[in-house]
Amino acid sequence: MAEPSPKPSVEDELAGTEQPFVAHLAELRDRLIYAFIGLAVATALLAIWPGPSRLIDLIAIPIRAHMPPDAKLIAVGVFSPFFVPLKVLFMAAFLLALPWVMYQAWRFVAPGLYSHEKRFALPMIFMGSGLAYIGISFVQFFVLDQMFKFIQAFTPASVAATPDVASYVESILSLYIAFGLAFQVPVVVILLARFNIVSIEKLKSFRGYFIVFAFVVAAVVTPPDIISQLALAIPMCILYQLGIWGAQVFIKYTGAPEEEGAETSREPPKAG
Repeated sequence: MAEPSPKPSVEDELAGTEQPFVAHLAELRDRLIYAFIGLAVATALLAIWPGPSRLIDLIAIPIRAHMPPDAKLIAVGVFSPFFVPLKVLFMAAFLLALPWVMYQAWRFVAPGLYSHEKRFALPMIFMGSGLAYIGISFVQFFVLDQMFKFIQAFTPASVAATPDVASYVESILSLYIAFGLAFQVPVVVILLARFNIVSIEKLKSFRGYFIVFAFVVAAVVTPPDIISQLALAIPMCILYQLGIWGAQVFIKYTGAPEEEGAETSREPPKAG
């Protein structure tokens, strides 16, 4: 008499879903095309409104607030008036299309994920996008104003501060990237804990070392002023702790079925 077939386990959830390598390349091509279409649409929309010149005016608000009323940024390079607005336009379009681009990345890897993994993959994508937006907004509306106020206090009265627009945009974009990446600390912490790379206890014990790490990173990637360094290091430390709390929540609600079953089996039986 044939033995009954064993009940399919969670590991069999993806059985039979394997695709040939060519199919993966085709899927990757499609997702890249969709991502570039999203970037093209975002670029076209921003080119129409508010336009590259208006985008330059927007990011120049923090520094112009600390310049004489009739002063303007200068363009030293011959082609700077043309290429600098385009650089800002493409950067703004990428930020606008960031959730769409990350969604396409998720759609590419989603077929290889278990159902319990899909439950936290998509929230992680939108959390990462939102944190990037928060970091860039923090730079635009707080860090730059305080940084230029600090720098202006050391500018001699005999010196006219008329920065080059290309140099200014490069500095601002580097700050946008630095803060956008630094604000991903909670996402990194959650992923490290969720995939059992580092335990919650180790993350808590590493808190003091991370504070030192945050200040070192801030000293390296920000301009040599104390305002911008503190503005990056302090939020990183706060976000690290938020990441630990978030990891505890994600581990609780996105566990694999066998993990949840194991936790249930460890519960003491209720009294009859």
